[in-house]
Amino acid sequence: MLKNWRLLTGLSTSQRGYCALYPDTLKMTQIDGFKDKECLPQAQDPMVSKKYYRRAEHRIFVNRSLHLENVKFYGFDMDYTLAEYKSPQYETLGFNLTKERLVHKGYPEEILEFEYDPSFPVRGLWFDTLYGNLLKVDAYGNILVCVHGFEFLKHSQVYELYPNKFLTLDESRVYVLNTLFNLPETYLIACLIDFFTNSPQYTRVKNGVRCGDLAMSFNSIFQDVRSAVDYVHIHGDLKKKTIENLDLYLKKDERLPMFLARIRESGAKVFILTNSDYNFTDKIMNYLFDFPHGAKAGEPHRNWRTYFDWIVVDAKKPLFFGEGTTLRQVDTRTGALKMGHHVGPLHEGLVYSGGSCDVFTELISAKGKDVLYVGDHIFGDILKSKKIGGWRTFLIVPELVQELHVWTDKCQLFAQLQNLDIQLGDMYKDLDSSTKEKPDISKLRASIRDVTHKMDLAYGMLGSLFRSGSRQTFFSSQSTVAHEQRFTVDTPTIDRSRLVNAVGRVPANIAEVTSLESDSALDLNNDLKCRTYDPRPRVGSRTLTTRTVPTTRTSNMPTSKPTA
Repeated sequence: MLKNWRLLTGLSTSQRGYCALYPDTLKMTQIDGFKDKECLPQAQDPMVSKKYYRRAEHRIFVNRSLHLENVKFYGFDMDYTLAEYKSPQYETLGFNLTKERLVHKGYPEEILEFEYDPSFPVRGLWFDTLYGNLLKVDAYGNILVCVHGFEFLKHSQVYELYPNKFLTLDESRVYVLNTLFNLPETYLIACLIDFFTNSPQYTRVKNGVRCGDLAMSFNSIFQDVRSAVDYVHIHGDLKKKTIENLDLYLKKDERLPMFLARIRESGAKVFILTNSDYNFTDKIMNYLFDFPHGAKAGEPHRNWRTYFDWIVVDAKKPLFFGEGTTLRQVDTRTGALKMGHHVGPLHEGLVYSGGSCDVFTELISAKGKDVLYVGDHIFGDILKSKKIGGWRTFLIVPELVQELHVWTDKCQLFAQLQNLDIQLGDMYKDLDSSTKEKPDISKLRASIRDVTHKMDLAYGMLGSLFRSGSRQTFFSSQSTVAHEQRFTVDTPTIDRSRLVNAVGRVPANIAEVTSLESDSALDLNNDLKCRTYDPRPRVGSRTLTTRTVPTTRTSNMPTSKPTA
């Protein structure tokens, strides 16, 4: 009987990711492109020299030890979890449909010329609806990067708008673009802000633009985009076009039936909990399980519903983890909801709609720690389920593949940064408090800025998802449940913390390979290089320029509950 994930996959847990443990399990790594164990690259850490890394997209990172034999219930989201959409094809579809909806609402037809660029948006940004800026912030609200349209603002410009380069997470002003569904929305907001700000027909004002008697605030532009996105997802053609072109927008893995079957064979229960409606869920899942065989090659094909003990659609997360909605049964023939409020036990093979975490947990006779829920939404799936429901959580972060690729592909840059840091330390090691003259580190600072700039561009226009300079980003900090609470903390002078609050240790930027002893020696945040992104002409080329944008730190920053 399969009692834990090691038996389930032939792998052992490690804070460096899952890696082969025993020689007889090395055959499991053939999926990584290695024919035998001699071909496997050894880990660099001498403490684990007998272990081997799997490819980045096949690794699992852990915040702390977890005994999977204690997990009795495995829950899965559907979108971007069981169903992995192809990028950037799927984001491009949502981007184009949202443009069309805005034009239908009266926006100029010129915006139809916008083309989605996946290198620009990154998750976890804040959008300031007052000034129309996209903000990359740290865990405390300190602004690391500020972008207005495609213009990266200078130090002085940021200070004019945000005293101390700090902003409180006020839900009435700030919207957090946290999910993978927000990526096309993020880029469209930047396109529209850039379009109206630079159009000769409009005059720029502090909180919007004007054209004669017509005034448009950045908040109204954002609200129009939000309503257009909601319309496309709920009433528009996004689901229809996705279903019509499943091969174009959806990845398919024949190991999925076997994966779910093995979990159930181990004695655990499996459920799917998704915000999607039943008709869409049924078509997506039918496609994902559309193989001539069942869980094994010799078994007959089975309906996707037979792989789950319980199925819940229209969950309306994160509301599901709070007061919830009425739990009703779904007629699988029509997709319509049956009359009445379901109060009896949940039956295998049936489909339910809505409900709440408390009701669902009680009906399946589970305790919070018995449940491991797998999802991609750091707030709707992870924070809420852990904070309110007490469920154990598993965060899907597709960006990790790119982050790890940069870490390995650009390892020479990290080595260069290490050498520069060693040189910096050598210049200060013989100095004490009586020293009157400071060493000249201007050349070293310039070299570190240059290498850091190259690293940022390797991740994308807005840098790493997890770090900016030596700071952990807001996105990575959210995985700590305490971040939902309102409290006051002092910002550390230099943040040396490893990335253990997101999904495990991911050396995502210079803070992972440098050891800075004081602000007087070097403050990378005060020398953060940023870029000016110019997509015009939007169907043609774009240009890049660089300039230095200093940042500062503030203390006693109260953190607020993040928005979905």
